[in-house]
Amino acid sequence: MHRTANHRLTLALMLALPWQSVPAREYYAIDPVHTRVAFHVMHAGFSPSIGTVSKPTGHIWFDENDPSASSVEIRIPVDTLDMGDAAWNRKVAESFLNTDAFPTASFQSTAVRVSSRTPLLLDVDGELRIAGGSMPISFKTTLNANKRHPMTFKQTLGLQASTQFSRKALGIDAWSSVVDDTVYMDVAVEAVRADPPDKKDIP
Repeated sequence: MHRTANHRLTLALMLALPWQSVPAREYYAIDPVHTRVAFHVMHAGFSPSIGTVSKPTGHIWFDENDPSASSVEIRIPVDTLDMGDAAWNRKVAESFLNTDAFPTASFQSTAVRVSSRTPLLLDVDGELRIAGGSMPISFKTTLNANKRHPMTFKQTLGLQASTQFSRKALGIDAWSSVVDDTVYMDVAVEAVRADPPDKKDIP
């Protein structure tokens, strides 16, 4: 009888433990040094023209127990565009991206769907804004790692994501007879666990 009473007390204490003890969403700041955007679009039917954009910033709220509760917001300085040639950089920046008026692109998620648990594969839906236009878009995303970084010793997320979209749907329609409409984009992301910089970032 005494043992039964102890078991009941133990069960009651376990049930009384606050649910907050289970890890919930955690804030990760995107590392601009180890995060990069690459894209390519077919040029005149000969070869894909390849470019990169560096130093994105933003954050990820990641829930390890329920990845579908995660979210991401990323800002991409398109004025860091590198097409491999200074003259070509200027032409693309002026004719396609209008970087003087719109130096930053952005993506903000609206939903995250889990397509596989092992490995963790996610469909990240959201809104892409670039060159004054916006459109809904979805990234196929793979979580490569969620662990302590061997060099910084900080908890770090490593992800890669890919998508494709119509540039004309964003209003980017220059040189339509020479440059294809479909743009293919790949994003490499590292994000470091940190305290939210502002209360407005707390969900």
